Amino acid sequence: MERTLGEEISEEMLSDLKALSFEKNYDKKEYLVETGQACNYQFFILEGACYSYYLNEKGNKNVIQLAIEEYWITDAPSYFRETAAVSTIETLEPTRALMIHKKDFEKLCFSHQLFDRFFRILLQNALASLHTRIAKTISEDADHRYKGFSKRYPHFIQRIPQYLIASYLGIKPQSLSRIRKNL
Repeated sequence: MERTLGEEISEEMLSDLKALSFEKNYDKKEYLVETGQACNYQFFILEGACYSYYLNEKGNKNVIQLAIEEYWITDAPSYFRETAAVSTIETLEPTRALMIHKKDFEKLCFSHQLFDRFFRILLQNALASLHTRIAKTISEDADHRYKGFSKRYPHFIQRIPQYLIASYLGIKPQSLSRIRKNL
């Protein structure tokens, strides 16, 4: 938080965050949220890795988001609109997450302007990244998308299975294998 905000967080704010959140451990291949359920939490990954995906009509996974340590993940439509989740969030390895319920998120943001600013910055960054990803998906070839991803997120390359990275980038796994072989 301090890195994002560029300023120190007070002990009172940290105390409120600890009081209004909790940690939970998940095993590998465990669901944090499933499609159709309510997603009442934002998850901050303390240890481990997970991803969110939609299932298409053929039952194939379309990866929406990847998260490792120090990343946030949730089903945003469900969390912010209080509707059923449209995606599933699944762990890739044993994972420890800090969880914040929607009502507690609102309390934090209302009681501490700095929390409100922090989460606004996170949402702005997420929206900007999403727009960039969409633009690249519809305008760049697979080779450029993978090179850009590996340059921007080198820490994901070693942790996330290649078939999930391919899905995230909108590339067939065979194409990604060919691209990686030619690098």
